[in-house]
Amino acid sequence: MERSEELRALRDAVRGLLSGYPTRTAAESPAGYDTGGWARLCKEIGVAGLAIPEPYGGAGATLRETCVVLEELGRSLTPTPMLGCAVLAGQALLLGGDADACARLLPGICAGERIVALAWTPATGGWDPDEPACAATADGRLTGEAHYVLDAEAADTLLIAARDDDGPALYELAADAPGVTRRAASSLDLTRRLGVVQLDDAPGRRLDGGSPLSALRDVACVALSAEQIGAASRALELTVEYAKTRVQFGRPIGSFQALQHRLAEAHVRLEAARSASHAATEALVAGDPDAWARAAVAKVYCTETLQALAAEMVQIHGGIAITWEHDAHLYLRRAHGSAQLFGAPGTHLDRLTAALPD
Repeated sequence: MERSEELRALRDAVRGLLSGYPTRTAAESPAGYDTGGWARLCKEIGVAGLAIPEPYGGAGATLRETCVVLEELGRSLTPTPMLGCAVLAGQALLLGGDADACARLLPGICAGERIVALAWTPATGGWDPDEPACAATADGRLTGEAHYVLDAEAADTLLIAARDDDGPALYELAADAPGVTRRAASSLDLTRRLGVVQLDDAPGRRLDGGSPLSALRDVACVALSAEQIGAASRALELTVEYAKTRVQFGRPIGSFQALQHRLAEAHVRLEAARSASHAATEALVAGDPDAWARAAVAKVYCTETLQALAAEMVQIHGGIAITWEHDAHLYLRRAHGSAQLFGAPGTHLDRLTAALPD
């Protein structure tokens, strides 16, 4: 799918700004990302507000533009609050439909000045729209423990997916409110900080509107697939570059037919995954009724593609994943860590199978 001139310009601008981004040191910072770099991305390019309507301080664009940014962030494994705050929390607010909450929270998200984290799934990591991790009483007191929360430690506002008497709903509360405990979670992916949010009779404000979780899961899967495509693309680029320069038996290893076949197969697989991600993005933007199925396909195929290409990167580099100084292990960690976000591939395959005609 050929991108428009505007999308290519957006890609180039983001890539240029990320060229000097300190990925490793940023991931080790207290916030889990470089706050100055994130501020530049938001102020100079407006990445956090691309898919936010203009009345709330955004650019009024679509998920299409957001996915261009996520591909570039995936290429460099840049830790930012883009996926967790700008996409997951931002779209949760928009899909939820509480105008007051949107007016109160979205301008800060767009400006990069407010970090909002969505706490949704229990320790099992199912990301089931009907089974949020927390529960709410009639007066908005929240109890439960949510896992795999993106930007949990850096957040100043929490959105809690909780079940009350009317079913799943979203609740808002300050990250430092009474009864709220946040802690870091042990994560395979060193460039993506996850946390646990524990609530013990915490006071929350129920947001108006219905539960956005089902539609939000589709958006999250598509956004993640774009990030996975970016990571897979860069992993393949680095591997091809290495195959051209690594000499064995007096010739570059890329000249051996066996490796040429493996790299060609990896390229075909990457382009198929890219098509799946772009098709899912376009379906969501157009509001197609089968967009959920395309989102599930993108989640499964892009996950498997990144895992396969990260493994090829390690193998063709001669098992270099055991070398800490090389980035191969970071791509391998991202591949297996992101596989579990927003539902494991098997979960989405089950959804697709259940929709097949008898």
